[in-house]
Amino acid sequence: MSFEHLFSGSAVGRVAADGTVSLPPFIVRALQAAGEPRLIVGAHEQDPCLKAYRPAHRAALLAEVERRRLRDEASGGTVTDHHQRARRAFGFAEEARLDDQGRLRLPAMMRRKGGIGGRALFVGTGESFEIWDPEAAQSAGDETLREIAAYRLGGESEERG
Repeated sequence: MSFEHLFSGSAVGRVAADGTVSLPPFIVRALQAAGEPRLIVGAHEQDPCLKAYRPAHRAALLAEVERRRLRDEASGGTVTDHHQRARRAFGFAEEARLDDQGRLRLPAMMRRKGGIGGRALFVGTGESFEIWDPEAAQSAGDETLREIAAYRLGGESEERG
């Protein structure tokens, strides 16, 4: 089984005023391995960052939203949580396309939602990757994320891979 299509790695990149960012090599390689020049950029399920994934991953997200709906219904829950999850997964998401130089323009609404300014921290998570404001990542509750952010911002911040 081949895993070249998975997003595995971390890097920091500069974000231009219009939201254009050169994606790190670990992301470009995974997209090329999957033969996909597009990404869906959306709000993360629970963290104050963005999540990006190939369009084909939407099916897995839909299955997860449905699984959680059925679980909530079985435990006597209301549909409110389901609708909030569905809006977050599909309403707060926009498609973006990679150009020939490996750059992507982060949609304005997504940059605002993720608090992304002049730099972005990219963190691979398998079928998707996260896009963090580096300073937010350094103060996150996740020790591993803080360590990644500290390393990438401590002199390795412009290393791209």
